[in-house]
Amino acid sequence: MFTRRIAVVGAGYVGLTTAACLASLGHRVCCADVDEVKVGQLRRGEVRILEPGLPELVAAGVAAGGLRFVVGAASAVDDADTVFLCLPTPRGGDGAADLSVVESVVAEVRDRLSPGCVVVTKSTVPVGTARRLAALLGRDDVAVVSNPEFLREGSAVPDFLGPDRIVVGSDDRGAAERVAALYARLGAPTVLTDAASAEMVKYAANCFLAMKVSYVNALAELCERLGADVVDVTEGMGHDRRIGRAFLRPGPGWGGSCLPKDTAALASVAVGLGVDFPLLAAAIETNVRQRGRVVAKVRAAVGGALRGARLGLLGLTFKAGTDDLRDSPALAVAELLAGEGAELTAHDPAVPAADPRTSGVVTLVDDPYQVAKDADALVLLTDWPEFRGLDWAQVAELMERRVVVDTRNHLDPEALRAAGLDWHGVGRRPVRC
Repeated sequence: MFTRRIAVVGAGYVGLTTAACLASLGHRVCCADVDEVKVGQLRRGEVRILEPGLPELVAAGVAAGGLRFVVGAASAVDDADTVFLCLPTPRGGDGAADLSVVESVVAEVRDRLSPGCVVVTKSTVPVGTARRLAALLGRDDVAVVSNPEFLREGSAVPDFLGPDRIVVGSDDRGAAERVAALYARLGAPTVLTDAASAEMVKYAANCFLAMKVSYVNALAELCERLGADVVDVTEGMGHDRRIGRAFLRPGPGWGGSCLPKDTAALASVAVGLGVDFPLLAAAIETNVRQRGRVVAKVRAAVGGALRGARLGLLGLTFKAGTDDLRDSPALAVAELLAGEGAELTAHDPAVPAADPRTSGVVTLVDDPYQVAKDADALVLLTDWPEFRGLDWAQVAELMERRVVVDTRNHLDPEALRAAGLDWHGVGRRPVRC
């Protein structure tokens, strides 16, 4: 039985996951987007986002009648008692989040909202947005609530349906409780707070995770200099419950749609308020530096100069399990390598050879073995499970120089050594054949 009438504005990554999951909880959901082609695809059950479990959830919701898709926000909100705003808030020129799309939609639906309706910001928005939107709405009979998402690409559906916590904030306690009740079936810990605190939670969490990754990347560099093994070091750290194991894997740096944008936004807020936040500034600086450190590692592996070197790249997305290239550290490293004159061939299981998003930096191929042909080195940049299962003896036969730089410590060094390949990781001693 459907219990609430919900409109979700935005059928992107967050919006589509939110709509499909809320429908699976028994609510009647109408999801709106301005892209007519996308809406048509979704009505047919076609999901173009690479996210495990999401196509099945969308199909089930449509088939059950609890999920439908429309063009335009206004047509979705007419009979809704709750409206979720899942809209892009890109990084502006000064690092602050750009709310122009959010404000445009609020202005569009302002006079269409039913009395007693609750407007919910789901995407990451600056602290103070709820009050700003309430003023823009100008309606005492409509409350604004902050309900930040904590979805990881590649596991968004289980993250939504099995969350660590649900955060709901509003200056109207009753409205916050109504939004929290939407998730009652999940039985998750719920934090009810004011709007500003709820908005701050998302930035606080993501920036802490970014600092943790930057910390372990700096630690990996120390391990290399001191002859220690970062894998053993982080294993020893991770058993401490105060620290935990998550986000303690070194790599080419953090990226994606959230961490770069959220760290820049919080740093911009701190500057604007005259608050010194050196920890966050150092995390951002360390992340940029890490990309250069990866390039230096590749440069050394091919003999000291990259100009004319033929490099094969394994992985381009910012993480495995997604087709997202936004702020990908893999692409950032590729651009730096190309800038030094390297010739790049790349394969990623989620990026087709004709994909225009790589902007001509690399030659994309559909076969991972093609990147090895005549290569002076292979550089693993994204930890796709498929790469561990490659026939490394065949890879070695195809290469000009038998060197692999594993920026994720993803591969089995001994398997590569047995195949006749030198393996160079991050924060670990090289393994040579």
